[in-house]
Amino acid sequence: MTTAREIMTGGVECVGENETLETAAKKMQELDVGSLPICGEDQRLKGMITDRDIVIKCIASGGDPRSVKAGELAQGKPVTIGADDSIEEAIETMKSHKVRRLPVIDGHQLIGIVSQGDIARNYPEDRVGELVEFISS
Repeated sequence: MTTAREIMTGGVECVGENETLETAAKKMQELDVGSLPICGEDQRLKGMITDRDIVIKCIASGGDPRSVKAGELAQGKPVTIGADDSIEEAIETMKSHKVRRLPVIDGHQLIGIVSQGDIARNYPEDRVGELVEFISS
């Protein structure tokens, strides 16, 4: 059984819950990514933020990304996967929550992210197509 730990992208950088959306956007630019985990002062995952969140939930609503904190956009309990959970579990979690990226947790610590691309590189093509189709619908 292939696990999330084996296919994830490690070395994930967080944006702090008290950092601004401007800081989050700059980190996304530097890392060439479209999303970042939001971590609290306790280094626990508080949520995920995307470039789209910054545009739609802040800028388009008249907010100032230099003053709005990343933690303000973290809503509810983040959808995650355990480090030792299977690819199948990751696929089912992505499908049921309609997400393209899953933070990987070991205990309470964020250790990586599993993306659709990670799954595509490590799973039969027909199953990956099913995942992409379901999430995109």
